[in-house]
Amino acid sequence: MDVKALKELLKNTGTQHKRFSDRYEKSIKYYNNENDITLRTNGKSIVKEDGKKDPLRRADNRVSNNLHQLLVDQEAGYVATVAPQIDVDSDTDNQRIRDVLGDQFALVINKEVIDAANAGVGWLHYWIDEDNNFRYGIVTPSQITPVYDTTLDNKLLGVLRSYKQLDTDVGKYFTVHEYWNDQEAQFFKTKASDQTVIEPFNKIVSYDTTAGYETGQSNTYTHNLGRVPFIPFPKNIYQKPDLFKYKGLIDAYDHIYNGFLNDVSDVQQVILVLNNYGGTDLKEFMDTLRDYKAIKFNNAGNGDKSGVEKLTIDIPVEARKTLLDLTRENIFTEGQGIDPNKFETTNASGTAIKMLYSNLELKAANTQAYFTNSINDLIRAIMRYLNLKDPEGRKITQTWKRTRVEDDLAKAQTVATVANYSSKEAIARANPIVDDWQQELKDQKEDIQNSDGFRSSQSFNNSEDEDYAEDNKNNSDKPEQANKENS
Repeated sequence: MDVKALKELLKNTGTQHKRFSDRYEKSIKYYNNENDITLRTNGKSIVKEDGKKDPLRRADNRVSNNLHQLLVDQEAGYVATVAPQIDVDSDTDNQRIRDVLGDQFALVINKEVIDAANAGVGWLHYWIDEDNNFRYGIVTPSQITPVYDTTLDNKLLGVLRSYKQLDTDVGKYFTVHEYWNDQEAQFFKTKASDQTVIEPFNKIVSYDTTAGYETGQSNTYTHNLGRVPFIPFPKNIYQKPDLFKYKGLIDAYDHIYNGFLNDVSDVQQVILVLNNYGGTDLKEFMDTLRDYKAIKFNNAGNGDKSGVEKLTIDIPVEARKTLLDLTRENIFTEGQGIDPNKFETTNASGTAIKMLYSNLELKAANTQAYFTNSINDLIRAIMRYLNLKDPEGRKITQTWKRTRVEDDLAKAQTVATVANYSSKEAIARANPIVDDWQQELKDQKEDIQNSDGFRSSQSFNNSEDEDYAEDNKNNSDKPEQANKENS
């Protein structure tokens, strides 16, 4: 790709990418508890009891409720606190793959769930570093512009990654554009002084391995991975973020909540209306009221309405509370989550707990279905890197574990009931006290071997005891027999 082709690509995808980035940035704001209610306060939740000029309605509190973050983290914790276990039908290969995935795998999947919920799709990039190690990491979704084939399989042809980088010489940022296909990556950048000018970014250093010195620089890097080294993690079929399913409800909840808060602040403001007050100075009125607990008024006779009236605000508490509860309930229904306020665990049976998680389980199962294919792509890339047998055709099994409140006793009873009719692997997978079913099978095998060795040792010791007893018996018989012969 040359500069001209890159400019055409940016032009043709610019509108769509901006719309995607705007939705992602809005989701991130709500995730960081910067709801639209705080637009006037630069994203900060502020309690302000004197923010309006209306004498009766002076409070202008703007407090954001972080319900979006709760829903997103709830799913991420439920489906991806524990990384899915990978099985390629070979214990040796499984261990090698786990070694490459490393300790970060669980956190990466958890973060991908959050990115996918906020952007509609998360992205992961993998590469081979200078030490020939397989590496992978998360890419911010707003940096990615994918290019897909128009065929039914929707093959990923290339990825344009754009991000800011600081030019330390001039102290300004410039934009880096990386275009990756299945063979190579090309790098371009804009000038820090003029963002409209795009030029090659010669950041790739080439070496003469035989001579051992640098031969030049270019903007092209050949990765030889055979695939576009970027993997999408879509949230749903249309790759839409979760926020916009319930954003209107969250905004309504913030509006009702802050209106209620404003009323509570404003109800403390009491305005006194004076009719035919006998003085001329309001300060004198307040001093007289404070000192003498009495007020002087002029009276014109019968029908005169001289006196003091109070202007106060009535708060429809029950109506507001009902509306808040209904709106909150709808937020968790539309967001397919569990309201912590509704979570009652006292004497809850296993069936009741499962019903409580049913809506969240539907969302998590859908996420898992799309993530399974993406993780398979990552595992196959690792298998190619390790030169394992048949990376494209071998079956990959993923075992996902939910993190939730469970009735372990009921689950253990179920496992015990079917133990005699199920394989050891199935029992190990379903055992509620087992975190790693593969390690559990290894431990069982070692226990059996140790038990067999112990029984063999016991059998040997018993044989020695029997021989010893027999010898003692024979020896004890000999004196008696000798005595008989002597007699």
